[in-house]
Amino acid sequence: MKYDVTIIGGGHAGLEAAYASASLGLNVLILTMPGIGIASAPCNPAVGGVGKGQVVREIDALGGVMGRLADRSAIQYRILNESKGYAVQSTRVQIDKEIYSREAELLVSEAENITVVREPVDSVVKNEVGEFVITTSLGTIIISSKVVVTTGTFLNGRMHTGEEQSEGGRVGCLKSNSLNDVFLGVTALAKRFKTGTPARIKRDTIDFSKMEEQESDNRTPNFHFGHDIYLRHVEQVSCHLTKTNEKTLSIIRANKERSPIFNGQIQGVGPRYCPSIEDKAYRYVDKDVHHVFVEPESLELDTFYPNGVSTSLPKEIQLEFLRTIEGLEECEIAIYGYAVEYDVVDTTKLDITLQSNEVPGLYFAGQVNGTSGYEEAAGQGLIAGINAGLAQLGRLPLILDREVSYIGVMVEDLVSNKRDEPYRLFTARSENRLYVREDNVYLRMYQFRKQLGLYNSLDRYLDQFVDMHEVLTELARTFTYKANPKNTEYFKTSGYGPLNTNISLAELAKRAHLDPVVVLAKEFSANGLDIDIRVINCVAISIKYEGYIQRSDVENGKLNRLEKKRVDWQKIIDSSNVSYECKQRVKDIRPETFGQLQRIVGIRPATLAYVAGNLI
Repeated sequence: MKYDVTIIGGGHAGLEAAYASASLGLNVLILTMPGIGIASAPCNPAVGGVGKGQVVREIDALGGVMGRLADRSAIQYRILNESKGYAVQSTRVQIDKEIYSREAELLVSEAENITVVREPVDSVVKNEVGEFVITTSLGTIIISSKVVVTTGTFLNGRMHTGEEQSEGGRVGCLKSNSLNDVFLGVTALAKRFKTGTPARIKRDTIDFSKMEEQESDNRTPNFHFGHDIYLRHVEQVSCHLTKTNEKTLSIIRANKERSPIFNGQIQGVGPRYCPSIEDKAYRYVDKDVHHVFVEPESLELDTFYPNGVSTSLPKEIQLEFLRTIEGLEECEIAIYGYAVEYDVVDTTKLDITLQSNEVPGLYFAGQVNGTSGYEEAAGQGLIAGINAGLAQLGRLPLILDREVSYIGVMVEDLVSNKRDEPYRLFTARSENRLYVREDNVYLRMYQFRKQLGLYNSLDRYLDQFVDMHEVLTELARTFTYKANPKNTEYFKTSGYGPLNTNISLAELAKRAHLDPVVVLAKEFSANGLDIDIRVINCVAISIKYEGYIQRSDVENGKLNRLEKKRVDWQKIIDSSNVSYECKQRVKDIRPETFGQLQRIVGIRPATLAYVAGNLI
């Protein structure tokens, strides 16, 4: 069998990589483990979140499929960070994991130039003519011009539940060989990484009446540009919130010696921002109350995911501590929680297209790159798949600027620094986060989408969106309310405030007590304009934030002139405006100058901006 591009791994990164390469007209193979659905959700069945919702929309704007599949399978919608303003608001949906994977399988089966083979990979070797020879455990030989590796947690995967250990990338699945065994010439990170998952609880053993209900929000817009903005494709259900307590944490702390994380059984490094309940117990010794979000995995399954209590403690201890939580007193476990260790690649050996510098033509994306999260994986898969395809066609690569894209931020972060822990994307990682929002994703991605040279319904929508945004922005700036008695009364009854002088619609939308989206939607409608609410959102929020964005641009420009400025590292770690992660890194290095602070791996742009603001 011979293919232009072969994707090794059929998870979220693998699906995006395959679909992206196939969209360029290439012949694509997905080589994945038997018994696992395409784009399955082995951990929390959710898509989106802070920073992650922006990534899903960027993927959609570039022709990817995560947003489309999330809409088709979403059983609950929420807008996160509503109280913090439009700049950091993010969409999060709870997906039905069964529907999501079925829709992904259907999407792949309908693509004429994507083939799926379900066999474990034994080795990938580059031959003398520059092609890759892939050998599976069943003896199948595959020749491919380009290869994208999206193996997730399967490379040399080892699972832990208490003292019990087993080989595999997830529960009930096989593992792959080590990264060094499968991919000759590729440097693995010296550290192995770890992730984990909580127990799954049986539906009929949960007392939801004792928990706080969180209903689906019908105001949350869909991800995919081609879907009706508020149309729900499947039944909407609630999630529920409960909390741990002193008894919960006392059980966990009393069993520290039986935790693989603390007794030396697990050597891998876990994600700082998705810690296990054991990590929480010892990291926050004075805190016993932690949120537990009880989330349905599927309308078709009787299992719920207790988000917030990921664990690898022994089975009997898992059941014991879960039964101390309100609403879970009589719970029964369907699948026990576990941790999994796996090999990751040294991403400093990759270029900005996610191609290996050591083995050209070989690309890496997803958790094998040391990231956490479906969205981060999908974003990398899209970039790797597009660039593998473009390279095969002899075209220039697609590189997303970090100034306009969270995916661009992530990729540059990954290839610029050696990972010391699993990477998670946050809004604070972007220097330009006031501009890199969900509402303006079509404007931000327009230039990159055009570079791909594909012209379909998405491109037509983007053309219309960009044109309409320009027209409405100009209209808002030129449409003026004259300070006359009629308009003064109209402003009063509309709650707009005083009208003492002539004012444009754009200036009105910037008034602090007004929601710019509501104002523009009302005024455009009153003047007979029936406009896509997504365009109105983008125009209104762009107008509202333009002053802040200009100020941010000035502040960011100052960073490069601060190299020799002295800093007080003690004041930085004492500040409430600096994240815990950054404080720990500053405490370890104790920088004396701003330039030294700037070069500490993992220091966020938000911290640099804060320190810079206090130096000037």
